[in-house]
Amino acid sequence: MKNLSTVLLLSAFLLFSCDPGKKEFGLEISTDASQILKGKTLFEQQCSTCHNFNEDAIGPNLSGLTRQIETQWIRDFIKNPAAVLEAKDPRAVELLAKYKTQMPGFPALTDQDIESLLSYMHTFETLPIPISGDTTSNLIPEKVQDSGIRLELELFTQLPASDTVPPLAKMTKMEPIPGTQRLFINDQRIGLYEIENQKPVLYLNLKEKRPAMVSKPGWATGVGSFAFHPEFEKNGLFYTSHTEPGGTAPSDFGYTDSLEVFMQWVLTEWKAEDPKAKVFKGSDREILRIDNASQAHGMQELTFNPYSKNGDADYGLLYIGYGDGGTAEKRFAGISNHQGKGIYSSILRIDPAGKDGKNGKYGIPKINPFAGKPGMAGEIIAYGFRNPNRVFWDDKGNLHATDIGQHSIEEINRIEPGKFYGWPIREGAFVINPFGSFRTLYPLPADDAKFGVSYPLIQLEHDETVAVIGGYMVSEGPLKGKFVFGDVPSGRLFFADLHESSNPEVKSWGVTFEGKEVSMKTLVNHDRVDLKFGIDSDKKVYIMSKTEGKVYKLK
Repeated sequence: MKNLSTVLLLSAFLLFSCDPGKKEFGLEISTDASQILKGKTLFEQQCSTCHNFNEDAIGPNLSGLTRQIETQWIRDFIKNPAAVLEAKDPRAVELLAKYKTQMPGFPALTDQDIESLLSYMHTFETLPIPISGDTTSNLIPEKVQDSGIRLELELFTQLPASDTVPPLAKMTKMEPIPGTQRLFINDQRIGLYEIENQKPVLYLNLKEKRPAMVSKPGWATGVGSFAFHPEFEKNGLFYTSHTEPGGTAPSDFGYTDSLEVFMQWVLTEWKAEDPKAKVFKGSDREILRIDNASQAHGMQELTFNPYSKNGDADYGLLYIGYGDGGTAEKRFAGISNHQGKGIYSSILRIDPAGKDGKNGKYGIPKINPFAGKPGMAGEIIAYGFRNPNRVFWDDKGNLHATDIGQHSIEEINRIEPGKFYGWPIREGAFVINPFGSFRTLYPLPADDAKFGVSYPLIQLEHDETVAVIGGYMVSEGPLKGKFVFGDVPSGRLFFADLHESSNPEVKSWGVTFEGKEVSMKTLVNHDRVDLKFGIDSDKKVYIMSKTEGKVYKLK
């Protein structure tokens, strides 16, 4: 996939065979990503009052226009519609009769402006064979069956309330310091707690250390993730990601000036003076700052390979899950195509101790598939993810990621270095037009192999789960050897054997509390569960809910 820009812009519509007797229009229109972005800005400024790509408005729906009409006619009509009408052009006369108003001319638009408008318009097409007008169900005929397994929960701990309304606490992760019994959990609004004797003790008040940190308007904002270095007991190093308002400081990675920077994600390295201390005291340094277009899909995962040993190639290398930043929803899908060495929609791997990264504050591991190669950022190990909110390894050392979908499909992917996982031209094993309706998916084309997409190990549609969150491998009991995961809003629980063929079967499971079977919504006293998972040094798995800030242990 060396020319992803071509794939991104063409794959959404060059999917179906054409009538050999029908003339193809628009073949000369440029598909350059920067020109499309310029055209989008011009369209919003000059055209969007009267036109859109979904339905007729003051003027006609323009979706597919560049494939139905000669390009030169469109150029002439944009430049001077009055002249076209005066020439009694049949098409122009018909438009005036239908819409009862004459389109104004745009003499101030340069020829290059018009070419940019054409490039943007050319990304929209009414495809002829949609699976459904609203693909929320029945894309995948096989439905998840209930396993009948019910596991007892016991209340383990509860974080102090950091707000007066649910979610009362915003934990996303609970894991131990490698090689120790010490167990840590984050509250996105505050920082890191250590769980001592089942009680949370504030270890790092990140809000105090970083006054610019914001955890609103919610979702993934605040302290997104944390990871302790595998040799923390010796070097005292650990890492956090958090959000600050857009423009707080110069960024290391950004995008076009025509899209607002809503927030920035910041990666920080902390060095504890005494790794055994119960409250952090030490130094810190900013490693990386990335612009984000919304409050969503940023740096939600930091992790080290737990199976890597000292001397292995990736020992001490930090893995980072980074989504598309909400750019696709804002119709800037080209930002995810990695032209100009962007890093969005990717799983990254960096060396915190190195110096050859973009800003000199981290290194690019030589084992990374794009290290030292033109066209792609060397930090990337795999790309094409909308929101890789969890990056994890199974018990055989295989790398995986959960990826929250747009409108229809949730994914669990097995990650291979250098591979492209589809977003924003695929959602699951279906085609999506990133410049069209997100509520419509299409079947894969006959020549799909040429696009080089790696498809999910597991895909579930939105009548099963609407926001997948990964858990952990279970080490004992009826789910031993299985990977447990779930649905963030509803709290519905699933498991699968990740080693089972190329299409593992997914089943649901449930919980009991104080001897009675309960739904997660009942357990947390709220319609939104905000489900997360945790694990301790003994490989015991925990279920967490932001709603009340409670953590439950699987017995």
